[in-house]
Amino acid sequence: MKVLITGGTGFMGKVLVEKLLRKCPDIGQILLFVRSKKGKNPKQRLEEIFNGVLFEKVRAMRGGVEPLIEKVTLVTGDVSEPDLGMSEEDRQMVMKDVDIIIHAAATIRFDEELKKAVLLNVRGTKLMVELAKTCKKLKLFIHISTSYCHLHEKLLEEKAYPPPADPHQIIQAVEWMDEETITALTPKLLNKLPNSYAFTKALGEALVVESMEHIPAMVLRPSIVIPIWQEPVPGWTDNINGPTGLLIGAGKGVIRSMYCKSNSYADYLPVDVFINGIMIAAWNYMKNGETKANIINFTSSAEIKVTWSEMIDAGREIIMNRVPLNGVVWYPGGSMKHSRLYHNICVFFFHWIPAFIIDTLLFCLGYKPVLCRVQRRITKGFEVFEYYTNNQWDFKSDIAQKVRTKLNPRERREYKVDAVGLDISKYFEDCIRAARVFILKEYDDTLPAARRHMRVMYWVDVIVRCLFWGLMLYWISGWFSSSNSIVADQHTLPTVIAMDA
Repeated sequence: MKVLITGGTGFMGKVLVEKLLRKCPDIGQILLFVRSKKGKNPKQRLEEIFNGVLFEKVRAMRGGVEPLIEKVTLVTGDVSEPDLGMSEEDRQMVMKDVDIIIHAAATIRFDEELKKAVLLNVRGTKLMVELAKTCKKLKLFIHISTSYCHLHEKLLEEKAYPPPADPHQIIQAVEWMDEETITALTPKLLNKLPNSYAFTKALGEALVVESMEHIPAMVLRPSIVIPIWQEPVPGWTDNINGPTGLLIGAGKGVIRSMYCKSNSYADYLPVDVFINGIMIAAWNYMKNGETKANIINFTSSAEIKVTWSEMIDAGREIIMNRVPLNGVVWYPGGSMKHSRLYHNICVFFFHWIPAFIIDTLLFCLGYKPVLCRVQRRITKGFEVFEYYTNNQWDFKSDIAQKVRTKLNPRERREYKVDAVGLDISKYFEDCIRAARVFILKEYDDTLPAARRHMRVMYWVDVIVRCLFWGLMLYWISGWFSSSNSIVADQHTLPTVIAMDA
């Protein structure tokens, strides 16, 4: 069995490759679609990934990096290129040998320029489908979509939906239009969709649905994919997207207000749970002949709901009391705001003014100002994020729930696709600890100093609050005193005039 994977060097792809190497030792070969990046060729990138902490467990099981590399065949290419950037030799190898294609490559930036998003998420998918049609041994083409691509549907069922536009026409349009024209047309093309990500993922999904008449294919729709829950490294991630970035920002004290419906929830899915879902969905399709179960939602809210408020409160408690971050700018605090006006006022006073003051001090001391730049990134992120935090969707996941009933007890443990046993507080603590080490490079030997710094920042916060409210009371009392004096003068003036008369 040979499996071709696109997006294998991304967050989700790394976890997928690790799981295949660890749990499927008899797999024939993994063909990994990789491009050169940041001056590193595909082989160098692969070696760097395999030497990372994510692959520590499988390295120990297989005897080092070399046995892992022997299981992988690199296919040099770029999904955003017109011909996938493949050599003819690699193309012939794929056409001849590949049994399964897992297409996970995509730009996941919500604010990506439309042209780039279309070329990767839509045209790239079309080219991968066309490649799949030429594969002589193809048993299954798996397309990784998202449960947040049909946002006009408040209840997302496990079925195909009409695309927001004709994907073929959109591809043709962006190929010949210049950037300025595309930018001008973007709002009209997106219509009611909030960003290029949702738009292009819906178009890409439509192309795969269209291909189901010609090839064995399925669409998998995960919700918001978040750090590892159980294995191989609890809490591991390689990015600060989603709740991880939010918790880090709040933990550092630079995010103190969030425009959000605190009692609403987002649908999160740990990445290891979704990777297990990919594997059992493929097994169910090929071994059990469930070919009609070809559009599957992998979501969690049908079983467990975590509100934004619960997530933030859990993260705040962990960072303040158990796993503080280094270099906290201010004591973690703040709250969620239901009013945009109130949120904007709080952002001005508690985000921008402190950032400006601290950056000014840094500049005067000869250091590089950083906080205003951080706040610009936070503000830009909030602009995208707020659409999701102030809207609510529900998802049907009947097929995924049905498939897992076909697993025996051992398989349910090793390929876990449910929320049974999930401890939210423990999970977020693992996420914060992992982010602290693997993202922020703040190692455990710095925890005692971080705890001392957090205690200092607590008292600084208390003192500043007391001074602030003291000054406010002083100003208000002074204002009332001035008002009373004016009123008294107004009452006295007629008497003085009468006496003078």
